[in-house]
Amino acid sequence: MTALWIAHVTVTDPEAYGRYAQGAGPAIAAHGGVFLARAGRYHVLEGADRARHVVARFPSLDAAVACYHSSEYQAALAHAKGASERDLVIVEEAAPATE
Repeated sequence: MTALWIAHVTVTDPEAYGRYAQGAGPAIAAHGGVFLARAGRYHVLEGADRARHVVARFPSLDAAVACYHSSEYQAALAHAKGASERDLVIVEEAAPATE
C-alpha cells in the first residue's frame, strides 16, 4: 500500500528553510517519494493555519518512514529545525474501493 507524507509548515527563516528544501527533495526522491502538492494554493477549513503544505506519495509506509530516518533527510532536516514550525504525519493510503 502506498503512503502519503503530509507536512504543514510555517517558515520562520526562509534562507535556512531553502537549504532544507534543497536537500530534502533528493532524499525524498531517493526513497521513491513523488510530490503531489508543494506550497500551492490552499484553504484552511479547520485547525491551525500554516502557510506551506506538502504532500508526497511513497511506495509504502515503510519507505516513507525510512526516508525520514535516512542520513540524507536528517542532514536536510537540520536546516529546518529552528527555521520552521512543522507538523508531519505519514498516512497509509486506503485501498481503492472495489465494486
